[in-house]
Amino acid sequence: MENNQVKVRSTLVTKEYDLYKKKADKVKALFKFYRKDIPNFWALKGVSFEVSAGESVGIIGINGSGKSTLSNIISGIIPPTSGTMEVNGDTSIIAIGAGLKVQLTGIENIRLKALMSGMTNKEIDQKMEEIVSFADLGDFINQPVKSYSSGMRSRLGFAIAVHNNPDILVIDEALSVGDDTFYQKCVDKIMEFKEQGKTIFFVSHALNQVEKLCDKTIWMHYGDLKMYGPTETVMAAYKEFIEDFKKLPKNEQKEYQEDKKNDQKVFDLDVLAGTISEDEQLAEQKLSDKEKQANLRRTPLGEKMSFVTRGILLLSVLAFLFLTLVSFSGRSLTFAITDPVTMLQQSKNGGQAARDRLARQEEKAKIIQVGGEYNATSGESLKDIADKHNRPLERVAKLNQLSEDTILDKDMVIKIPLN
Repeated sequence: MENNQVKVRSTLVTKEYDLYKKKADKVKALFKFYRKDIPNFWALKGVSFEVSAGESVGIIGINGSGKSTLSNIISGIIPPTSGTMEVNGDTSIIAIGAGLKVQLTGIENIRLKALMSGMTNKEIDQKMEEIVSFADLGDFINQPVKSYSSGMRSRLGFAIAVHNNPDILVIDEALSVGDDTFYQKCVDKIMEFKEQGKTIFFVSHALNQVEKLCDKTIWMHYGDLKMYGPTETVMAAYKEFIEDFKKLPKNEQKEYQEDKKNDQKVFDLDVLAGTISEDEQLAEQKLSDKEKQANLRRTPLGEKMSFVTRGILLLSVLAFLFLTLVSFSGRSLTFAITDPVTMLQQSKNGGQAARDRLARQEEKAKIIQVGGEYNATSGESLKDIADKHNRPLERVAKLNQLSEDTILDKDMVIKIPLN
């Protein structure tokens, strides 16, 4: 089906991730006004392309090249750091377990995801049998998804997504875990979508699947769009690269990969600004210099926390601490504002008084109360008395200020602790 309407247009799209070592580092970063010590990684480094209605586009590349990041931005799951991803139509992404709630059953997930896509309960009821039949999970459809295998999750996700009737379908490795029967069922559905003029993105390492299903192919390479064009042309270039790479010695392969990953760490938007004149896709889009510059700025959602926002956050924390001190001191807010020195001193004194009370309570708790007395016989040990009264030897010795191995004299009065 021929249609020149642009469904997806990517213009200088980038995606940056901060590489925090620990979760605590994320919290600390909120209070830092300078972020130079936080390492980052650019998963996408200025990706530009156009896809028209009715086209099926493969996305290929070695691991870590940005395929899934690109598909998630197309689907609207994550925002770009800079650039523009223009999507004209409803999207639906199919990935292994994407969006499924593992505590819910298959049936409950179908209803939940369908409701989230805008369908009514009546429409869901009408399609439920068809979706369940397509997933073909048998009795497992009524079991929690956490008990599913990866293949079963993929089947359920695919069945839900294709029955939402999206304009743009994004498939991310979802066919790599299914059996041949389910795979053929998915292929038939994809072909049906193509005939209806829907746009399809197919992310996969299975090159034969891409060649069979896709008209065009995007070759992603360590965050860059290496090549975009007819599948036959791109696939030939990609296979040639793979063969040449495999022929390299192991140390040269590792060195090449480390260099490319390092490029993704040192990349920034200034680097992109210096290379946009060489971008063939941008030349085809005929962007003005003003439009190019606009796409080199961070998007609102991709923006790091600004100085103003950081300042407001810091003031909010200080205000919270101040109000906590006011509450702890037992004085009014007016008193705290008019005489902060006295308020702080009282808070300090109040804190010391509270610590003193706690110390006295702990000391009191250590005191062993007397539950009675016992007159020892000659040669009787403290352990004999503890056993006779079913009391811990340590407590009996502590209460009478005697050592645990003491041998007692006749008629010596021993205090017995409460049980």
